[in-house]
Amino acid sequence: MSCSQSSPKRRHPTRPVKPGQTEQREFDYRRQGTASIIAALDVHTGQVLVEDIVRNDSATFIRFLRMLDQAIDPKLTIHLVLDNGSSHVSEATRAWLAAHPRFAVHHTPKHASWLNQVEIFFSILARRLLRRGEFTSRQDLIDQIREFTLAYDDEARPFRWTYDGTPPKAA
Repeated sequence: MSCSQSSPKRRHPTRPVKPGQTEQREFDYRRQGTASIIAALDVHTGQVLVEDIVRNDSATFIRFLRMLDQAIDPKLTIHLVLDNGSSHVSEATRAWLAAHPRFAVHHTPKHASWLNQVEIFFSILARRLLRRGEFTSRQDLIDQIREFTLAYDDEARPFRWTYDGTPPKAA
């Protein structure tokens, strides 16, 4: 449910592709800061809600859960698929979730966060924006992530999930 990314600024501008030449990109950059985000994925629409966070702690996570509680129809059960990060399993988080029974918590096994579909969105974000992105500041990075997410949500579709829980067999 969270992702962290630094905001690089290249020492020299990237030279675009020209006929007969590949793009030339400076590998060296000045780091402008780090941004962390937390996200929730609606598996029915594929849309994502992204929030910039300063700290990845229980208080921040509970604030995000409150936001989800307010934003989602109160008649619906909210299924959370979480890894075992400290903010997800802390005493404060467990107490908050116990007091809000409409949240159904499902923890991924250790080293299996790939089972969480929001990780697919993080992969898309990394491939389409972050890997090749150039950001002048932490705020620029956050702004570009928000812009990307809004554009992504306009075209969002549910992911086609095919894993059935059966362990793969050796060939």
